[in-house]
Amino acid sequence: MSRAAISFAHLLRMSDDTGLLEHARGAIPRRRCGYCVDDVARGLVVVSREEDPAPEVATVGERYLAFLSHALAPDGTCHNRLGYDRRWEDEPGNGDWWGRALWGLGTAAALHRDAWVRRDALDCFEVGARCRSISPRAMGFATLGAAELLRSHPSHAGARSLIVDAVETIGRPADPSTWPWPAPRLAYANAVLPEALIAAGVATGDEALLAGGLDLLGWLLDIETRGDHLSLTPVGGWAPGEARPGFDQQPIEAAAVADACARALAVTRDPRWSAGIDLAVGWFLGNNDSGVPMYDPETGGGFDGLSATGRNANQGAESTLALISTMQQSRKLVPAMPSTR
Repeated sequence: MSRAAISFAHLLRMSDDTGLLEHARGAIPRRRCGYCVDDVARGLVVVSREEDPAPEVATVGERYLAFLSHALAPDGTCHNRLGYDRRWEDEPGNGDWWGRALWGLGTAAALHRDAWVRRDALDCFEVGARCRSISPRAMGFATLGAAELLRSHPSHAGARSLIVDAVETIGRPADPSTWPWPAPRLAYANAVLPEALIAAGVATGDEALLAGGLDLLGWLLDIETRGDHLSLTPVGGWAPGEARPGFDQQPIEAAAVADACARALAVTRDPRWSAGIDLAVGWFLGNNDSGVPMYDPETGGGFDGLSATGRNANQGAESTLALISTMQQSRKLVPAMPSTR
């Protein structure tokens, strides 16, 4: 499988001295649409994964951390939407954006190159970890941050408690002979749920939970594979009996598959999971239901959605981050893969 070099060019284009702009018209940032914690947190994840980021990449990562710190309320809840005028457009809450904030903060606290970023991200994580959510995905994203934190701080009680509570919220996989998914239908970023269960199984030493998470990921990968390529769950979700393939397919779904398969590969060394990462890479390179590439090599941006007749030409933050994240996971399989700065 050929791979694209990792480029941060469009991510830098979408970033400013406040944070990461959410939407673009083509490759031009739409300032009027403002910012959201969802994207800034994902931005902090991908920057923190870089062992030797270029200076400009490291700088925007520091701004992402400052943005998340500003978004957190003292009780651990979190704003999501900030206008271009730097005014919050919502009240603090504990939806999926809260979970992603903890994912970003936990990843930065564990992996970031700079000690001061790791220290300050840990402080922010501990504020956010005071809260809980009833959303399985929110708790799934939070689990990913907590699991990263436990790698560097194995005795961190707040991270461990969060993971235990997340398992109760997500639920263990059901009978695999019927419908094992812990919800009536697939939605978006689906692979975060089995990835969270895998991470939780490793963190708690619960072998049954780990095995259940791996089985659930395998089931999802089978559901989302059609022939030799990924056929992702569309934006409206999917349940048995509905037509496939479905559109509009979102890059975040491919990135979630790559992340989950990378975690499963690290635990098991089973080549099935490296093949799953290759499928996610292939989706971006054009091995998908419409046969069109989902990234722009000139700008470094990811396209916003795959349709039955082509693609959405806009290159928003979420799609670009999904592209970068997927290529980062692919790079683990090919350490010599180049990174453009």
